[in-house]
Amino acid sequence: MSRVKVVVVGAGVIGFTSALCIAESLPNVVVTIIAENFSPDTTSDGAAGILFAAQYPEIPVERQRRWFKHSFHHLLEVAHSADAPHAGVMLSSGCQIFKQVPSVKRPFWSDLVIGFREMSVSELQRFPEHSFGQVFTTLKCECSRYLPWIQHRFVKAGGVVEQRRVSSLEELCGFDLIVNCSGLGSRTLAQDSTVYPVRGQVLKVSAPWIQHFIRDGDGKTYIYPGIEGVTLGGTRQEQDWRLEVDEQDTTGILERCKKLEPSLENAKVQSKWVGLRPSRKCPRVEREVVQMKGKKMSVVHNYGHGGWGVTVAWGCAVDTLGLVKQSLQEISPMAKL
Repeated sequence: MSRVKVVVVGAGVIGFTSALCIAESLPNVVVTIIAENFSPDTTSDGAAGILFAAQYPEIPVERQRRWFKHSFHHLLEVAHSADAPHAGVMLSSGCQIFKQVPSVKRPFWSDLVIGFREMSVSELQRFPEHSFGQVFTTLKCECSRYLPWIQHRFVKAGGVVEQRRVSSLEELCGFDLIVNCSGLGSRTLAQDSTVYPVRGQVLKVSAPWIQHFIRDGDGKTYIYPGIEGVTLGGTRQEQDWRLEVDEQDTTGILERCKKLEPSLENAKVQSKWVGLRPSRKCPRVEREVVQMKGKKMSVVHNYGHGGWGVTVAWGCAVDTLGLVKQSLQEISPMAKL
């Protein structure tokens, strides 16, 4: 009996995480990942990659907690392993601060990170324009290292890597099942006009004296120390397709970050980067059956995570794996998965 063939479209953190999860869990399935761009040329490569999340409005909170929990535990295991520096995964401690007290003081993920607590009055004195803050330890996953590491692990698990542009899912009818992780490409491939770009510009600076992250609760200003340099951000410009660096944005980012951390005055800018977050009101992690070239094909979708792709990638991959298993059982009930 020929082995079942699954194809994953998209090689960002969502695509590669899904492909790896399937390949390692279903050794009797041949998994191929196809994409036009691989690391270091994906949107994920420039992501700050720090784990905490906004709440999607129409997805049950328990499902979002599960996504976060799976992702946190997976990356924590990596952070505590010998592979941590190669995979670009590290523990990161710091604070999130707010000018106004938020309506929800303890987000749904607060008990899943380490040591979550409210900041004291004396701690907040450092930020005179802010009236509330939270301190915790989370994880940082630098995809410029993580994606090559996960690709190596995927190939070791028997996965196949193919670099080419996919213009239509119908091109993939030769496979038994399609997993669509094409991000913004889903506007075309899934004919989903609800997917839109949110332009993000960040800077990487050399500031080794900065050891703790600072994030403004507005989501636009943040300082994230990493393995090589400190990421400063950022912008959240909806429906903006520009990929060029905007020097006005650069100036604004530096001014806002220096206000929170004056010592950045002495930091040297190493690089500037722009990426388009593949956003949607809520991520689409579901299965559909479509007609392609006269036959029914199962397509498992996993896209539209916006700026939280790294945060929920492994959790969404686990859900994707479940949908793949369900689909393959229907295709070949007697198959050994």
